[in-house]
Amino acid sequence: MKKILLLGGSAQQIVAIKTAQKLGYYTVLCDYLPDNPGQYEADKFYLVSTTDKDAVLEVARNEQVDGVLAYASDPAAPTAAYIAEKLGLSGAPYHSVETLCNKDQFRKFLIENGFSTPKAKGYASAEDALKEKENFEFPIIIKPVDSSGSKGATVLQTEDGLKNALDFAFSFSRCHRIIVEHFIEKKHPYLIGGDVFIENGKIVLWGLLNCHRDNCVNPLVPVGKSYPLQLEDEDIQHVKETLSSMVEKLRISNGSMNVELVVDKSNRVWPIDVGPRSGGNMIPDLLGDMFGVDIAEMSVKAAMGAAIKGNIHEPNGFYATHNLHSNKNGIYKDILFSPEIEPYIYRKYLYKKLGDEVEYFDNAAKCLGIVFFKFPDETTMKKILEHVNELITVELQ
Repeated sequence: MKKILLLGGSAQQIVAIKTAQKLGYYTVLCDYLPDNPGQYEADKFYLVSTTDKDAVLEVARNEQVDGVLAYASDPAAPTAAYIAEKLGLSGAPYHSVETLCNKDQFRKFLIENGFSTPKAKGYASAEDALKEKENFEFPIIIKPVDSSGSKGATVLQTEDGLKNALDFAFSFSRCHRIIVEHFIEKKHPYLIGGDVFIENGKIVLWGLLNCHRDNCVNPLVPVGKSYPLQLEDEDIQHVKETLSSMVEKLRISNGSMNVELVVDKSNRVWPIDVGPRSGGNMIPDLLGDMFGVDIAEMSVKAAMGAAIKGNIHEPNGFYATHNLHSNKNGIYKDILFSPEIEPYIYRKYLYKKLGDEVEYFDNAAKCLGIVFFKFPDETTMKKILEHVNELITVELQ
């Protein structure tokens, strides 16, 4: 029986474990959290940090794995590529993955390859950044070079609050490095996000979505996705050309890529973040419903070097997800859904139970669950999503 090494056993990553088992593979899991739920699903579990490349490589060698996958995990993606390269397994080039997972390196790649990129500079200390504040072109966004889910990110219109924003970004950086960059104003209503899937060096699935935010909590943290993309056809074509060129230059052959881009008022496409993995917040599940494929299965097969036989069809309908969240701390009691919204919900995932701690939603890790919608038309979708916080109530004790 062939073995696959999976990096990360969170609730959202269990689908990869179960999918690998369904395909007949023996599953080996690494995770640094002793209470991760994935350990109860995997065939074998190692309490090892997925960012400790050499420790995970030792596990891979001892288990003689045939493939490695960091499903929906930015921090573990370089480790997966490192192991694949060391053991001659299927995977993206390690250098390319490192480039995508480090915002410093990614900005350098964009400049060197002719892509639009904001003026940016990385810093190893808040003091160094403050010395150069006169050079900042406001508005700016400050964020760790190595985090995802908008953790540690702040947008500033002026230098008021600069020191606090720098300290906040450093608190989320594993390598203790942040980046300050000019904030690009988009011309469309929502940030462009979602996943694309690559097969034999070509993008075969375009899961481009509208990224929703909640200004009542943190305007940078995703609170859901919707489809179809609210962007002009010409702009969508420019986005596709940009991503296709990027895949070619990075020499990525197979697998998912999570993307965030904007188009500015001059119609220029700006790649903001690109991750060499499936997106979090159950984006693969939504895309699977839309395109009629199993994204987790495609990802596992890509990691194992197996043929990917996805019968992809173009989406038909109006889809969305919403990340359940709270605007205050407390103890979980219940989540109530208005009768107005219930007919459009076709799937619910609730992460909390009675008595669990709930935290103010200032980053994606504090999500309480995810609900999936399908609407009969765009008008209904817009009406519901614009008032979604009024139609869903998080009850705290």
